[in-house]
Amino acid sequence: MASCEQGYLCEVCGEEVAEIVESELYLRYVIGEVTAAELSGAAERHLRCSPTLSQFIVDPDFEPVVCEGPFDKRTLDPDYVAERERLVTRGWRRLREVAGTGLSIAEYPLAKAEATT
Repeated sequence: MASCEQGYLCEVCGEEVAEIVESELYLRYVIGEVTAAELSGAAERHLRCSPTLSQFIVDPDFEPVVCEGPFDKRTLDPDYVAERERLVTRGWRRLREVAGTGLSIAEYPLAKAEATT
């Protein structure tokens, strides 16, 4: 649990997840994998500390991450990988878009129709 002076701590490296654009938890919220009610109690990780998710971010502004082992996208079904890359990349871009805008948390997620395309 984070103290009042700190943000969420990464359960992998123990360091503070200082920026929302570094947050695996908020990315999962934006793409619909975590509910708003789960945000305060779910474990937090830096995107770089969560390669199973961050390997699917494909954007020139995001340094690629490789996930070794059974969840390596290079070993998964190409159609699944393409769909997952579209969703996670769009979610990461949305997270960058909403950071510091003053929008309410409820406005962060991708629209339902967008999340499924």
